[in-house]
Amino acid sequence: MPDDATDRQDSATWSPLESDGWYAARNATTGLRDVLIRAGMEKDFPYLRADLNAFGQGLVELGRVSPATAERLAELLRLALTASVQRLEQSGDDITERRAGED
Repeated sequence: MPDDATDRQDSATWSPLESDGWYAARNATTGLRDVLIRAGMEKDFPYLRADLNAFGQGLVELGRVSPATAERLAELLRLALTASVQRLEQSGDDITERRAGED
């Protein structure tokens, strides 16, 4: 019988390994970790980890970082955005049309 109490999970038997949110957070954390390693910033994010909130939604915990690390991360993001826009412009794709289509 599917409604039998033994078939239902309670908080004592629930595991994050049974959650899609956990795997999404873990995969995103792994991807971010790999990029941080390539940028030489892996030690600057000691609190980086995958997590779940109370509703089972996956989260990536970046944690606290130094002001210098935040500035370096901001500069890397600016460089990536600039490179992305330049690539789009060179390919003839109009970024304003893309953004308008996203809304």
